[in-house]
Amino acid sequence: MDCSGTRIPSASKEQNIDYLIDKGKKYWEQRSDSISLDNAEHFISLAHEQRPDNFELSVLYSRILYTQGLFIEIDEKVQDELFVKGLKVCRKAVLNHPDFIPIYNHSQGDSTFKLISALAESPKSVVPGLFWWATNLVRHLNTKPALERMNYRELIEVIMHRIISLDPGYYYSGPYRFFGSMYTRIPGVELSQSETYFKQAMVSHPEFLGNDVHMAEFYHQKAGNREQFHKILKTVLETDLMKNPELLSENLFYKKRAKMLLEKEPSLFE
Repeated sequence: MDCSGTRIPSASKEQNIDYLIDKGKKYWEQRSDSISLDNAEHFISLAHEQRPDNFELSVLYSRILYTQGLFIEIDEKVQDELFVKGLKVCRKAVLNHPDFIPIYNHSQGDSTFKLISALAESPKSVVPGLFWWATNLVRHLNTKPALERMNYRELIEVIMHRIISLDPGYYYSGPYRFFGSMYTRIPGVELSQSETYFKQAMVSHPEFLGNDVHMAEFYHQKAGNREQFHKILKTVLETDLMKNPELLSENLFYKKRAKMLLEKEPSLFE
């Protein structure tokens, strides 16, 4: 303890946490292997328990949970649990960020309006937390009734529009890809809006296969464009991943998802 009576973490404990983070990140770099991804989740979750206020660590943990839920887990209940955990981790990380707290404290209105107002003024430093909060949230909502999805529409739109204003290219045009997907799941929205957002994402980052796969999975399926659905996913499967080695893990995941969607094509267009 110091002279004020505050307990000071031991150097050995801090070194142990650093070790967990280092191991977790190394496994994360090998995430295309499901065992490495599970190991990444194990080490990063342990580190996060010890440093729950570490923003960067929270974002990584949320991203790992999203990746497990979308690409690895096949049980829908477990998938949903992963997305819920991921959204909660990043929501807490944003709300407790030192750059966000003063903005929130100066916002007016009841709790809901106060949060929405603060999010609309979020600083660029919290963009990663905002993105993975909303991304996990929407995957969670995709299986829920339309009314429940509508209840979160304002929150989600405020978050993503703020990211677009601060960093539109974040995670390979993630906000545009996000809106492209979301607007196929919200009643009363013109489907052409989804197409516009997807095309923006694909033009800005054609090397990221997630833009193509999401457009097939959400827009072309919703629009009943079976021929385009099939064509875009076949193109993904034929893509040489070594042309963009920095995207190898992500593109490999999306190649596998494209294969899965093609196998389900007959049932998706009944």
